[in-house]
Amino acid sequence: MTRTSALNRPRPRSARPSTLWLLGPAVLLLVVWTQVPFILTVYHSFRRFDLLNPERQGFVGLGNFGSLLTDPIFWTSVQNTLVLVGSVLLVTVAAGLFLAVLFHQDFPARALARTLVISPFFVMPVVSALIWKNMLMHPVYGLFARVAEGLGQRPVDWLAAYPMPSVVLMVSWQWIPFALLLILTGLQSLSKEQLEAAKIDGANAWQEFRYVIVPHLAQTLGVVVMLETIFLLTVFAEIYASTSGGPGLATTTLPYLIYLKAFGEYRIGVAAAGAVFAVVLANVVAVFVLRTIGRNLQGGRT
Repeated sequence: MTRTSALNRPRPRSARPSTLWLLGPAVLLLVVWTQVPFILTVYHSFRRFDLLNPERQGFVGLGNFGSLLTDPIFWTSVQNTLVLVGSVLLVTVAAGLFLAVLFHQDFPARALARTLVISPFFVMPVVSALIWKNMLMHPVYGLFARVAEGLGQRPVDWLAAYPMPSVVLMVSWQWIPFALLLILTGLQSLSKEQLEAAKIDGANAWQEFRYVIVPHLAQTLGVVVMLETIFLLTVFAEIYASTSGGPGLATTTLPYLIYLKAFGEYRIGVAAAGAVFAVVLANVVAVFVLRTIGRNLQGGRT
């Protein structure tokens, strides 16, 4: 064996320097940042923790969960949460898919148009809610009221007459750019030769969209739905700044109910039980939605 071949021979695995220790600080920070709060939440969900009576503490087992599940407001909040998430998903995915196909085309000032469309995603949720509440939907000096008066119609108090659709509208306005960006990224990998082949075969615009573009975006749409579902289940700031869960319980979602239990009734244990249920609900809804989309897309290919 020559000296050159000996030098080029790969070193034994045991002699290679390990790089796993470099990941240690990042993994430790991730565990501390994410899992420690969740473990503490689970811990408090099984204990009596009332800020008005701090001396009354102790293990209560499933008592907090029982108190939560027997509260009629809880089931209303779960229903409102599912309605909000489902409605926003439909609006954002449909609008994001339409806009992604539109902005995938070449036209003048496309870069500027893309920048303007994605700008709502960078607006803080509280600011977005205040803009919609005071500048657009206000029944006296809002933009919608001025337009209605200009058309000879009576202004509508949107947050009072249509509270949930109004919240869906303002949340969708912020999350359409998120869906647009991901779907547009997925479209970048679609070859033009595939679309040209479909046109040569006689496919019209709708057939190209239905049988070429949508199947190509199957995984991207799944990622959009999964990520949006997780984030939308935690929507709080928009409701807090616009409707405060009202009128009545019309827009009281599970995150807002957890806030009321913790900072309205000072029942930290019950609020922790609600937070644990919210985590379970997020996982169940995400898996269900992903499986439903997967079956529909697979059926569309056949």
